[in-house]
Amino acid sequence: ALYRKSLKKGAFFIGKAHSSALCHRLCASLQERLFFKGPALLVIALKRFTFCSGPFGPKLPFAPEDLPMNQASSSRVSRELQGHVLLLGLDRVAKRNAFDLDLLNELSLAYGEFDRNEEARVAVVFGHGDHFTAGLDLINVAHTMAQGWQPPLGGCDPWGVFAGPRVSKPVIVAAQGYCLTIGIELMLAADINLCASNTRFAQMEVQRGIFPFGGATLRLHQIAGWGNAMRWLLTGDEFDAHEALRLGLVQEVMASEDLLPRALALANRIASQAPLGVQATLTSARQARDEGETAAAAGLPVLVEKLLNSEDAKEGVRAMLEKRPGVFKGL
Repeated sequence: ALYRKSLKKGAFFIGKAHSSALCHRLCASLQERLFFKGPALLVIALKRFTFCSGPFGPKLPFAPEDLPMNQASSSRVSRELQGHVLLLGLDRVAKRNAFDLDLLNELSLAYGEFDRNEEARVAVVFGHGDHFTAGLDLINVAHTMAQGWQPPLGGCDPWGVFAGPRVSKPVIVAAQGYCLTIGIELMLAADINLCASNTRFAQMEVQRGIFPFGGATLRLHQIAGWGNAMRWLLTGDEFDAHEALRLGLVQEVMASEDLLPRALALANRIASQAPLGVQATLTSARQARDEGETAAAAGLPVLVEKLLNSEDAKEGVRAMLEKRPGVFKGL
């Protein structure tokens, strides 16, 4: 009982310092480490974690980017680098990969790692288990979302609507089973989407007394048309993979067993192209979508000058003359 009381006080201290999912993981870590050691070591353990101020509040003395690419910060998101393709797997299978704060934060950190890693050219986001995601875990995230959730330091915003940078490289989403609410919005923020034929979609926030605040109101009508978007946003009804294809939400539908292999093949195809050219294409297209054609056209000369003076552009010319595939290094 004394141990539990001490641990509770320690958790309260940490929570006061930084009320985030990271603190909950820290408390769990302390509990695991102290289980056989008793309350006397609680203060010693707490002293090992020095908090300091940062733009997003207190933080631990290590940065997320210090973690190796092949090592996840926890079990919520798996990372696997295959050549130039980074696989990011949602891994909260027991809850059908529903997004709690840990999963929100860790996917953001994984996107940040992807953007900084020079070897990773394309990311494939998929879900472990039978489902891509059951959407937001509202009981867990409601308070934080109401206060204004932001990606943690070192992370990128996978949805492109919360405060924080976006990735500059292509992201492919491969969905199966349930793909609800924030999962659809993750796809709307990605560049290419694939799904299995058994995928079931629903933007069902209006059935829960809220509305889609992760990007669906901004983007679904852009790809599907106003009436098609409102048909599903205003009712929260479920729709299938073939309707998702008709809407333009996904680009290909296939059998479940073919989903990840097809996503990897497509990612490898993109990764074999010139990285600077791929990123410039995304930059220009996104600027046209977000700021309009005039702004994007004004930005073309800078991109053209940068790429024509690159080593990859010279390699592209050599490869064309020698009638072989280009070997690009992103330089």
